[in-house]
Amino acid sequence: MNRKRAAILRAFLVLGTLMFSAGAFAQATRTWVSGVGDDVNPCSRTAPCKTFNGAISKTAANGTINVLDPGGFGTLTITKPITIDGGGIAKGGIVSASFNGIVINTPGANDVVRITNLAIWGSGTGFNGIKFLDGGILFLDNVRISDVRAASPNGYALAFTPSGSSQLIVTNSTFDDNTTGGAILVSPGAGGEALVSIDNTRLLGNTNGLRANGRTVVSMRNSVVSGNLSSGVLAIGSSTQYSSMTLDRCMITNNGAANASAAGVYANGELAVIRLSNNVITGNAYGIRAVFDSKVRSFGNNVLEDNAIDGTPTSTAFLR
Repeated sequence: MNRKRAAILRAFLVLGTLMFSAGAFAQATRTWVSGVGDDVNPCSRTAPCKTFNGAISKTAANGTINVLDPGGFGTLTITKPITIDGGGIAKGGIVSASFNGIVINTPGANDVVRITNLAIWGSGTGFNGIKFLDGGILFLDNVRISDVRAASPNGYALAFTPSGSSQLIVTNSTFDDNTTGGAILVSPGAGGEALVSIDNTRLLGNTNGLRANGRTVVSMRNSVVSGNLSSGVLAIGSSTQYSSMTLDRCMITNNGAANASAAGVYANGELAVIRLSNNVITGNAYGIRAVFDSKVRSFGNNVLEDNAIDGTPTSTAFLR
């Protein structure tokens, strides 16, 4: 009987060890970080981690990392579909001094990354606030990215540079005081394409506001693009690469103070097209500028006045 009991006890000990080991390495669908957390913790609600980088390895694909209380939670590289919820811009977020704040490089064409309620500060030396390299869709909601100013590379608050076909959706966000590259760059790689939607967003006091290079389709509505040192919005195409942009109900004002050839609305290149509906374009170096066979098409319902040079649309479309 003693031998039998000893064998049973050993079996239970082995089973318990295996169960503990599996639990120790299991990934949760919801994890937490806190300004007073510790990355050795399991990142649970009652034992949160200290950084996003510490939490992401303990968070399952398609899971969520939540912020419990104010703090700085470190830079992060995202390689799987996930949601980062900062819990509110006032709680803090990421300081990206001399680094990229968040790099997104997920392998799946359908991978979705969501970043919400989060602030990123470049502290005057940040490379890019968010740099997107690959993935399916990036959602940004209630995100603020400020003070990205690294002299090299010429960084942006948001650099969306997909290697494949990817989407970017930005809502209720602010990009301000990013004075090397600017606020938002959309520039797919050699085999990439970008479909972009921006709503209720502010691009304020950057170098450029929004720049869309070749193989991009962008729509922006209900947004403010103001006080940028160079151009407000730019569509840059060529004879072989399209850049299509539609602006609806936007305020595009007081851009170009540091560049007399800049414009509130700037199209450059044969396949660059910008369409305008219900916008106010005023106080810029140029209001509208279209060069190298590009096109700026108006629906005839915009306000264009009091720019240093107003410029004119290349054509007017009829409302139907």
